[in-house]
Amino acid sequence: MIEDVHELPLFPLRTVLFPGGLLALRVFEARYMDLVTRCLKTGEEFGVVLILDGNEVHEPGTTVRLAAVGCRARVLDVDMQQPGLLQVRCKGGGRFMLHSHAQGALGLQTGRIQATVDDLPAVLDARHVAAAMALGRAIAALDAQGQKPFLPPYRLDLPGWVANRWAEVLPIGQLARQRLMELPDGTQRLDVVQRYLRQHGILDGAHALQ
Repeated sequence: MIEDVHELPLFPLRTVLFPGGLLALRVFEARYMDLVTRCLKTGEEFGVVLILDGNEVHEPGTTVRLAAVGCRARVLDVDMQQPGLLQVRCKGGGRFMLHSHAQGALGLQTGRIQATVDDLPAVLDARHVAAAMALGRAIAALDAQGQKPFLPPYRLDLPGWVANRWAEVLPIGQLARQRLMELPDGTQRLDVVQRYLRQHGILDGAHALQ
């Protein structure tokens, strides 16, 4: 069931968060330190939305233009290695449509959002096995090096999960990444990703994440 329109605090960024994705943030602005602290205590989420025009750091009197679709984020853990700087890890949740947004206290953006339908359960099609296997090899190679860019469980059997993880690491622009994130069907998303992988010879090895 699709939710009604409601308010959600926003964290506009020049990057795209995918459902199930891992997002690392360095937080130093008061507006976001307050937001992260509150979310850590209460378990509430915030929305990550791509900045199309404007700056991540708040400047009085300026505005930002945001993408129409964003992704919820849940705080996993927070570390303060030095005063005034939080190292935050977040996990991407469901996507949402951003109907409008307004700037409030300390420059924090609040959006009126409506959840969209998650990827429907789907079996990995035979034509996508190569993309899933290449991703699995790359994950294993990175794990052996102590690098973990993705959050477990590794759902190599789900087309949407495979597409999302590839889309996070491919050398493409943020607008292209945003368009992929907005595609409502995981299988369709993986079709687009696999076409890119074949065109660039990435399916021949696991070097893409290295």
